[in-house]
Amino acid sequence: MFNTFKANARFALGLPRRLARLRQVHFAMALLCSSGVWAGGEQTLEKVVVSGTVTALGFSDAASVGTVTQKQLEARTVYRPGELLESVPGLIVSQHSGEGKANQFYLRGFNLDHGTDMRTTIDGMIVNQRSHAHGQGWTDVNFLIPELAKSLEYRKGPYYASEGDFASAGSVSLKYTDSLMQGIASVGLGQNGFRRVLLADSPAFAGGKLLYALEGLGNDGPFVNPDQFRKLNAVLRYSRGDEANGFNITAMAYKAKWNSTDQIAQRAIDSGLIRNRFDAIDPTDGGASHRYSLSGAWRAADETSSTQISAYLIDNKLELFSNFTYFLDNPVDGDQFAQPDHRRTAGLNATHSRRMSGLRLESENTFGLQLQSDNVFNGLLNTKARKTIGVTRQDHIVESNAGVFVENATKWTPWFRTVAGLRGDSYRFKVRSDNADNSGTATATMVSPKLSLVFGPWSKTEFYVNAGSGFHSNDARGTTIKFDPKTGDAVDRVTPLVRSKGAELGLRGNWLPGLQTSLSVYHLDLGSELLFVGDAGTTEASRPSRRLGFELANYYKLSNWLTVDADVAFARARFRDYDPIGNRIPGAVEGVASLAVAVDNLGPWFGAAQLRYFGPRPLIEDNSVRSSSTTVINARLGYRLTPKSRVEIEGFNLANRTASAIDYYYTSRLRGEAAAGVDSIHFHPIESRSFRLSYVMNF
Repeated sequence: MFNTFKANARFALGLPRRLARLRQVHFAMALLCSSGVWAGGEQTLEKVVVSGTVTALGFSDAASVGTVTQKQLEARTVYRPGELLESVPGLIVSQHSGEGKANQFYLRGFNLDHGTDMRTTIDGMIVNQRSHAHGQGWTDVNFLIPELAKSLEYRKGPYYASEGDFASAGSVSLKYTDSLMQGIASVGLGQNGFRRVLLADSPAFAGGKLLYALEGLGNDGPFVNPDQFRKLNAVLRYSRGDEANGFNITAMAYKAKWNSTDQIAQRAIDSGLIRNRFDAIDPTDGGASHRYSLSGAWRAADETSSTQISAYLIDNKLELFSNFTYFLDNPVDGDQFAQPDHRRTAGLNATHSRRMSGLRLESENTFGLQLQSDNVFNGLLNTKARKTIGVTRQDHIVESNAGVFVENATKWTPWFRTVAGLRGDSYRFKVRSDNADNSGTATATMVSPKLSLVFGPWSKTEFYVNAGSGFHSNDARGTTIKFDPKTGDAVDRVTPLVRSKGAELGLRGNWLPGLQTSLSVYHLDLGSELLFVGDAGTTEASRPSRRLGFELANYYKLSNWLTVDADVAFARARFRDYDPIGNRIPGAVEGVASLAVAVDNLGPWFGAAQLRYFGPRPLIEDNSVRSSSTTVINARLGYRLTPKSRVEIEGFNLANRTASAIDYYYTSRLRGEAAAGVDSIHFHPIESRSFRLSYVMNF
């Protein structure tokens, strides 16, 4: 452990020298200066909370930690619920298929796929689904109701003892409110078949509050083969007490179905095989899903200590039909495949914090326990028009883990404090496969030290040094596999837990009235980018990787009616070992920038506008094929008809750009092409310009 701390310290001390070698930093800085795009998401100068009150321990533990307030979340214009997470500086949320599918995420030089290496929780319930049929860490937030979001907290890097699996790039914690200030009745209509209704309130009940929300939504999108996305969503919560002492019990239910226009080959458009960029090659792709959960949370605090316990049960089910290679593997029936996944997840989180005094030092010790168990039935099937024509593999997985952590925060002097933590995790993987040779049991443990040094504040500025190690788990099927389920070839098993090591230097300040600024430069190593390839039913262990980068964030409240928040981020992602095919990481995000402006208190008028820049990315290891950049502008304008009613119009992709939401480069085969297929770019388009009109009444 001591050697790990020494290695992390070397990372931190060497950051300025390493970052000086970033050959493309000048591009991001030029973008920053020429466009006026800075960095954003309101990052409150948080203080350590004990007993539900703010103590004198100081500000946040890192420059890359922040809280987005309920008011800021309300101001965002989102095409889909997952885009609410883009309030995290540097995070891009995209989509490459039908609306009911989990989003694609990009952060800190990662193509996080559907959620790997970004831990996401909603009300303490883990959203990432491990050993998932389609991708490790599958993060489907389509059940999110934005109007219920009370706050969004984010932490980047593996520096926090309370964050375990999937938190190497960062973690996002979204919290629902226990009660609403007013009831909400909302009706929305828009282009491309969009419609939405919402009813929510929190009346007094049995000495507490009974929060309820009912949502219905439909959306076809601009596609030739309409998405026909339909979802029903409900939340019911009973709560008593306050933030320090109280409890809540919550039931959630979500159900959806959709068609998918998956990514298409550019050459299919060029040859006239399909009509336009919104057409589909296999119109039978699509899916259905549900999520049902029951959770509870209890908290108690006094002047010197606080305790929080939460527990949850989740039932998730997905039926997903995709076809990315068309007729490459099966020239007659096509390459469509199904990835069914049905799981029940149980979890428990418990923390106890106690403030200590002695030797004129202020100190807080926190102890935590996290338990999770997944009982999973999934597989990979060959299908045609959603009908099964063959089976590649079917598995029953039981994956369990226990995590314990301890953390100490101490203020040594008025200008120096530390946060030191140690985390231990133990995993057990049990796989029962339809191929007995691929069945078995595996176990793994990992210890992860964390350390943060905080200096200041001086001249309204605080400085941070952070270092630590973390991990992500690999798909359980890869830990017991012997033979490729598709080819029958012998394959190597993968390491169950993949270590990450990171370090960061940062500062935070508010040098002008109303201005909050943070800057961080970071270094992150992964032992290997292990990945279960759900599209092929096999596990691949890729190469060790390294990411270097910086993020600059500003939030500026210029007056009581105008606020601006924006962010700019750049990352250099490379494989660390030599391979003649190249050292670029396909899909790894490089430059990202956004600018958001919100206006309010202008009589009955209010509104917001957002610009998002998603820079080009390498699509293959030698960097000879790259994606184009994507810039999107969304906006919202509202008018208060009465103190309790308002009308809003939202516009998306206002410039009507014909850009990609995501790009890939791989081999596929269209009808009539050579049996070996063709290597080419495949993309999913951003939606064309569209508008939505909503009427909202409070009661």
